[in-house]
Amino acid sequence: QVQLVESGGGLVQPGGFLRLSCAASGSIFSIMDMGWYRQAPGKQRVLVARISSGGSTNYADSVKGRFTISRDNAKNTVSLQMNSLKPEDTAVYYCNAVPPITTMSTYWGQGTQVTVSS
Repeated sequence: QVQLVESGGGLVQPGGFLRLSCAASGSIFSIMDMGWYRQAPGKQRVLVARISSGGSTNYADSVKGRFTISRDNAKNTVSLQMNSLKPEDTAVYYCNAVPPITTMSTYWGQGTQVTVSS
C-alpha cells in the first residue's frame, strides 16, 4: 500500500517560482519510479517530469530548462522545482508512483493547485 501527499502549490506571478513536494508512505519508495503530472481544466492529464529509481530523469518539452525533478530516498520524497513559471503552467499537479512489478497498481496523490497569473 502506497499513499502520496502533495504540497507546495499556490498562486504566483509569471516568471516566479514554486517548489512542489510529494511525500510517500511505504518501504518500497526507493525502488519505485516517480513522476509529476498535471491537468489543466478541460484537458487530459499529461506527464511533466519523471525520475526513475536509479535517478534518471525525463521532462516534457514544455518544461525543459525550467523544471527540475529530484528525489530523496532517505525521506521518501520527490520534489519538483518550477522556475520561470508561465500562465500555461496553471494546472493541478499530481504525484505518481510506479512499482517495479507491472502487475502492481500505479498510485496517485490527490493533487495540488498551481496558478500562474498576474
